Amino acid sequence: QVQLVESGGGSVQPGGSLRLSCEPSGRRPNTYRMGWFRQAPGKEREFVAAIQLSTARTWYAGSVKGRFTISRDDAQNTVYLQMNSVEPEDTALYYCAQQSYYSDTVFDTRAYDYWGQGTQVTVSS
Repeated sequence: QVQLVESGGGSVQPGGSLRLSCEPSGRRPNTYRMGWFRQAPGKEREFVAAIQLSTARTWYAGSVKGRFTISRDDAQNTVYLQMNSVEPEDTALYYCAQQSYYSDTVFDTRAYDYWGQGTQVTVSS
């Protein structure tokens, strides 16, 4: 059973920073791409960022480009989301997700095989 575990969420003031982490617990799955998604109350889950593990190629939602950075640490088997210059609109439950095999679909939640339970990020003054 593959499990993804997110950590690093919390409360932060506008303009501040947070770093989210995601690592698998249990059996290490074959992994093609890792992604971060978020879901605010009353809204659909939306794409935030993704990274292809073999090439480190990245993708970002327009709303976070230039502020968020996705990265991976192969030695630690961990994927990170560095969140800088956060805004109240970034408040959401953030999920880590995994694509096990090649897919040309990056932004659709249905393209991801495994999901974490989420970590809450709250941006307020």
